Amino acid sequence: MSDRVSVKVIAFALAGLGLSAPAPSAAQGVAGPYLAARHATIFSDFRAAADYYGQAIMKDPSNPALLESAAMSYIALGEVDKAAAVARRLDSLGVSSQIANMALLAEELKSESFDSVIESMENGLSIGEVMDPLIRAWSQIGAGRMSQALEAFDELAQKEGMELFGLYHKAMALATVGDFEGAAEILSGETAGPLNLTRRGIIAYAEVLSQLERNDDAIKLLDEVFGDGLDAELERMRADLEDGEVLPFDSVRNAKDGAAEVFLVVATALSGETADSYTLLYSRIAEYLRPGHVDAILLSAGLLESLERYELATETYNRIPREHPAFAAAELGRAEALRQSGKTEAAIEVMEQLTRLESDNPAVFVTLGDTLRGLERYDEATQAYDSALALFDEPQEPQWILYFARGITHERQQRWDEAEADFRKALDLRPGQPQVLNYLGYSFVEMGENYDEALTMIEAAVAAAPNSGYIIDSLGWVQFQLGRYDEAVVSLERATELMAVDPVINDHLGDAYWAVGRVTEAEFQWKRALSFDPEEEEAARIRRKLEVGLDAVLTEEGEDPIRVTQSDG
Repeated sequence: MSDRVSVKVIAFALAGLGLSAPAPSAAQGVAGPYLAARHATIFSDFRAAADYYGQAIMKDPSNPALLESAAMSYIALGEVDKAAAVARRLDSLGVSSQIANMALLAEELKSESFDSVIESMENGLSIGEVMDPLIRAWSQIGAGRMSQALEAFDELAQKEGMELFGLYHKAMALATVGDFEGAAEILSGETAGPLNLTRRGIIAYAEVLSQLERNDDAIKLLDEVFGDGLDAELERMRADLEDGEVLPFDSVRNAKDGAAEVFLVVATALSGETADSYTLLYSRIAEYLRPGHVDAILLSAGLLESLERYELATETYNRIPREHPAFAAAELGRAEALRQSGKTEAAIEVMEQLTRLESDNPAVFVTLGDTLRGLERYDEATQAYDSALALFDEPQEPQWILYFARGITHERQQRWDEAEADFRKALDLRPGQPQVLNYLGYSFVEMGENYDEALTMIEAAVAAAPNSGYIIDSLGWVQFQLGRYDEAVVSLERATELMAVDPVINDHLGDAYWAVGRVTEAEFQWKRALSFDPEEEEAARIRRKLEVGLDAVLTEEGEDPIRVTQSDG
């Protein structure tokens, strides 16, 4: 379930529960590893942070801030058992810490010591006002006290901002014991109105409906929520439903899964609302409590990518089993993490292997093509795009971007006829698409042909994307090529406002200033363009303009100088 008010409630309830971070004590030699650990933490280098905090703790074993920071680093690494060991040290010091409490409770939940969880929480061990009642309720289920658990879910559902959490988990609890009628009543919204279910909630509801022999209703639910946007897992689920199969209810199978779901639901709600490194703690504990939990693994991996910890992200994606429908998405994520970490050839190898395993999946070929295009390996990129397009029986509107991408590779291969055909096909599928209009129009300008059509296209692109510096630069440049220099100045000044440090746009504005006789300003813009590290060939041309002026450069290139163009009208 997803609700913005509830997200704010969670964020508020979980905020401020950690320790402050005082400087470590004056123990011999602790400052060095402490500062190194802090530096590693700032850059989300959790492995280095854990190692350095460990060194600091050896020299200052009773420092609460060091212990909590070490526990946090271990959880972020997915090493919750190590975090729990550190947390027990904090607990022995009589220090209360949300991070330590999370590790301690996770360890007890993992071992299914549900009575111990309840006792610990009764003795003051707390994660926060949102999670405490949910964890306690699932522990009651694990301990065999279902009625008390349902009362706890109902009590939570009565609190403002907490209704959806209480109801959702109550539905999951009922389903775990086979009360699918009761679960369906809640998930349908009949109990307290729509729950605004997340993707996981929709899957759980579909499983409940299938258990009730309501496959048609489950199919209708998937179609209404996702339409044609079914991913591989949902496609398989829908196919099974159409074949009359009864879906097993495995969204939450038992009390430990329920506890994992609590951490995952909170992680999902917090994602994008608070620091990724903090959200990661919840998704990692969900993984710990339910190993192989694909949604938790994918969330952790995505958070690690956002934190630029690409090696950890790669390791995490690698845990998705090959037989799972999400395997292709995970492999694409792993390839991207490898690419971001500089292991480009390894990333390409992952994608090429995936094209053999998922030969009917166009997304795999598109991603491979995009990667190869970014590496300027245009022949190979074109082949990947060809393979993707061959998987479609007939062109459809969403494929405009694929034709656009292949058009770019054709253009870079100097195969203009094929490139133009692809650009025009993209516009047939998505009329008025500003990126395509701009690219095709600008290409005409650079080739010195079809100026009138180019101007019409680029003006339409500007109307569709009035704040795009690149597109407005294209407008200014075609105006310049048409000799409409005063208009070009206005457009290019606007483009430099939007893209102040782009060397090409600043160079273009310099040319426009020269054309209207504003020589000093032209030279200033060319110098600015040089300061923004243009391509070497362009830089050499700009330096030559600063030496002899634009007219002389045009003459050297066999073109008419501006003054001649002006006199010819």
